[in-house]
Amino acid sequence: MPSRRECANAIRALSIDAIEKAGSGHPGAPLGMADMAEALWRHELRHNPENPDWPDRDRFILSNGHASMLLYALLHLTGYDLPIEEIRNFRQWQSKTPGHPERGVTPGVEMTTGPLGQGIASAVGIALAEELLAARFNRPGFEIVNHYTWAFCGDGCLMEGVSHEAAALAGTWGLGKLIFFYDSNGVSIDGHIDPWFDENVGQRFMAYGWQIIGPIDGHSSKALDEAINVAKAEKRKPSLIICNTHIGFGSPRIDSEASHGAPLGDDAASATKKNLGWDHPPFVIPEEIYKCWDQKAQGREREDAWNRLYAEYGRQYPELAAEFARRMAGKLPADWRKTASELLAWGESKKKDMATRVASRHCLDILVGALPEMIGGSADLSGSVGTKTSSSTPLDCKTYNGNYIFYGVREFGMGAIMNGLAIHGGFLPYAGTFLSFTDQARNALRLTAMMKLHVIWVMTHDSIGVGEDGPTHQPVEQIPALRLVPGLNIWRPCDSQETAVAWLSAVEGNTPACLVLSRQCLPEIERPGKMVEEIARGGYILHGCSGKPDIILLATGSEVHLVMDAARLLEESGKKCQVVSMPCTEIFDVQDQAWRDKVLPPDCRCRLAVEAARGDCWGRYVGLDGDIIAMDNYGFSAPGKELFVKFGFTAKNVAQRAMNLIEKSDGQKQAF
Repeated sequence: MPSRRECANAIRALSIDAIEKAGSGHPGAPLGMADMAEALWRHELRHNPENPDWPDRDRFILSNGHASMLLYALLHLTGYDLPIEEIRNFRQWQSKTPGHPERGVTPGVEMTTGPLGQGIASAVGIALAEELLAARFNRPGFEIVNHYTWAFCGDGCLMEGVSHEAAALAGTWGLGKLIFFYDSNGVSIDGHIDPWFDENVGQRFMAYGWQIIGPIDGHSSKALDEAINVAKAEKRKPSLIICNTHIGFGSPRIDSEASHGAPLGDDAASATKKNLGWDHPPFVIPEEIYKCWDQKAQGREREDAWNRLYAEYGRQYPELAAEFARRMAGKLPADWRKTASELLAWGESKKKDMATRVASRHCLDILVGALPEMIGGSADLSGSVGTKTSSSTPLDCKTYNGNYIFYGVREFGMGAIMNGLAIHGGFLPYAGTFLSFTDQARNALRLTAMMKLHVIWVMTHDSIGVGEDGPTHQPVEQIPALRLVPGLNIWRPCDSQETAVAWLSAVEGNTPACLVLSRQCLPEIERPGKMVEEIARGGYILHGCSGKPDIILLATGSEVHLVMDAARLLEESGKKCQVVSMPCTEIFDVQDQAWRDKVLPPDCRCRLAVEAARGDCWGRYVGLDGDIIAMDNYGFSAPGKELFVKFGFTAKNVAQRAMNLIEKSDGQKQAF
């Protein structure tokens, strides 16, 4: 029977071999954390390699994602669909073993990690999801939701500010089934960390309300087993197990930054294997070690036992079982079309001018009351952003009831925790903050899009219309920056009807979405009949003309009514105008060519786009012959209406700039 150290050395050997073959990678962390991984994955983790999506599995997050070969070795050894050929293809084109773990690429990888600290924060969201679902669905004798969230993290993860934001909330929420292993090796890329990271991490987490275990010897199986038992015994506090380890364990580069981010090299790799007592050829694991690691039979038994429990649960609580299955599958309720119709009817019926943030709150009143999977929140701005509704109940961290989270002033932590809620399944997270503050959460948004998570952001105070709060609160570059994120739909509606359609699209779309909303009241646009389907296509003709237009005016949000007024001025001067509202450029861009040509006829190259933000993204719509009225600087502290005038966002200026374009084609000159 192989020893536990020999089993851990299989992780080390595979990591060395894969990194050497790839010619790149991070050997230091897998060498240092292998004993921690053996203690958790061989002896504690509840999972089924034959079904990575089993609902009641334990979740494991590798926050220090550069140690990816540790995770790939674990998945391979325990029996996931990750054959040795994929280990050989580490970091190669279209392999299942990319340089950092990627959700949806590798079976068993719960979360895309690499940006340090985010794994910690999303693990908090995952653990919260478990507690919320357990409170909602478990019944006496039927704990159908009963699993742990485990995470590995390193010094770098704990330096990142997002770890502070999320860990503080985890302690406040009392997430007793959340357990972190802190790989405390005292070394980062720049060397030994004492000059820049000498805080007492244990005391910091204790202040957050965590149970602190250790420091322990992170290479001692006995110490690791005991620490896991202590962590699981604490039911009302998350646990941090501080593991003192040696980066590059067993290698000539032990305890050195030289082992962090580059292959060991042939000589050092051979020396490491010799030091570990590993004398097998590259990528060869003895059969007896495979047998020690194989978790397929045990995982099958665990899931079979759960399936029997769930089947009896379904007989006794059929409605609860059906609702649990629906939510975990991410499906909308059977009566969703009724809710959708109610939402759209509200949007169509509104004739009163209102801010789109207010319209959004009315939409949420309908949605949150109908969709129990929706869990909202804000970064200390609930009243301002309108995310708390008449159907919202604040989270009670003693009972885990509620569907609304007060995140405090923690935009980054909020975003990463929302990602965790979505990763776990059973929830549709949404939350809000001011658009200018989403910069603090930008990397969480990036991972949302990368993982294709169904998460919805409510971003209000969307332009210089914010007014007196000044340039710090007036977003200028945020909208075009968000539009650059692949897979992220940015909706900037102009009125209540577009806001309702935006929410419908965001809920039905199963993709991440951002609703960019105004603080100031906006006029309700009169439309020729029902235009729901047109709005849902992201860009549509709001105001047309007979024959070929002299000019096409494009706008979003609060600028749409300006271009409508400008179109009237132009038409009074005998010009034909087509007004295009483009609330979501990402959705418009994937429409068929016929629709795009109808909205933006190729034979009309006289086009003017108007948006109170940086205008860089509009060039592809107006072309070289077109023009853009946008912001080329930060805003100013003054009343919002005055700012729109000062920066040229008036109907008269839009009409004059449009007339200037028309002059180029017909040689006439006219001023307003």
